[in-house]
Amino acid sequence: MPKAVVLGCGKVGSVMARDLAESEGWSVLSVDPSADSLAQVEGRDGIKTLCADCSDQAVVRDVAERHDIVIGALPSTLGYRAMEATIEVGTPMCDISFMTDDFLALDGLAKERGVTVIADCGVAPGMTNMFAGWGASKLDRADDIEILVGGVPRERFLPWEYKAGFSPYDVIEEYVRPSRVVENGEIVIKEALSEPELLDFPGVGTLESFNTDGLRSLADTLDVPNMRERTMRYPGHIDLARAFRDTGLFSEEPVEVNGVEVVPRALLAKLLFPKWTFEPMEEDITVMRVVVEGELDGVPTRLKWDLLDRLDPATGFTSMSRTTGFTCTVVARMILDGTLDTPGVFAPEMIATRDGILDMILAGLAERGVHYTAQMESK
Repeated sequence: MPKAVVLGCGKVGSVMARDLAESEGWSVLSVDPSADSLAQVEGRDGIKTLCADCSDQAVVRDVAERHDIVIGALPSTLGYRAMEATIEVGTPMCDISFMTDDFLALDGLAKERGVTVIADCGVAPGMTNMFAGWGASKLDRADDIEILVGGVPRERFLPWEYKAGFSPYDVIEEYVRPSRVVENGEIVIKEALSEPELLDFPGVGTLESFNTDGLRSLADTLDVPNMRERTMRYPGHIDLARAFRDTGLFSEEPVEVNGVEVVPRALLAKLLFPKWTFEPMEEDITVMRVVVEGELDGVPTRLKWDLLDRLDPATGFTSMSRTTGFTCTVVARMILDGTLDTPGVFAPEMIATRDGILDMILAGLAERGVHYTAQMESK
């Protein structure tokens, strides 16, 4: 009987626990410091819960050692240490924590322990990396990669023009973390929220894109001269986020207010995110486009993948939870069944170029109702 432990039981972690538990014979332990979060999966067949501090490496080592695979669904600040603790006890892992640290620095340890670890294995980063890596490998020469991705509510709400489908801390990270892009073969650092552009997407309407640090490992693993990743929101949200940032409300430096030290980001998240939280069965949309351009057999060629996904009314799973979580659970199953068994730490683009792997992942997602469309055209 396969035994999996899911670290974190937020919107995405709870969906991953439920998806894994639906596999016949699987046993799942969901770990989170919040009893309220664990209540999302409490009492469901195949799932046990543990209320514990996932920032404690001793806790992570203990649960990892007692399970066959670890699924990481923690906030970015906790991701690296949890991955390190998991590898130390020799348990494979699939992770979506969007950590700021260089997870590839743990590659040597993973090889030493003989375990397979796939990092950034969600929708973006995750599927975006896989399409970019696979596309670049299929062209004789890849010149440009553009990634566009966004999660938004179906119904727009002023003044926010947004609701959050994942960790409050990591939403704010998108607005403050410097963005790496590749221009003419050089990594260039740009300010988050910079260079806004309006784009029209069928089925959604006009969205506003801006630079974010979504290339992640692609900036180092692919030899493509021009690459960028951009996040999308409804028009108007950029100005609001910039106002928050420029006022200092995203800062993690404490400020004194009436003799009490307050962390602006923590206070903002506490007050703002109840307004940015999806109500049960409230429909959200995930929209993605990955374009790889270059040359094939001497002909300018364009490869494109699109996604337009919505909340699943049968389960109540939000689109962002499904598209992110199912990618991770599909790949986790491939680790346990031996399809992906090479020891080491891998970025998603590093596994997607192996024969048949991307097709298997897309098939697993399609079984769960997540459908990507692909197109290749000569220019």
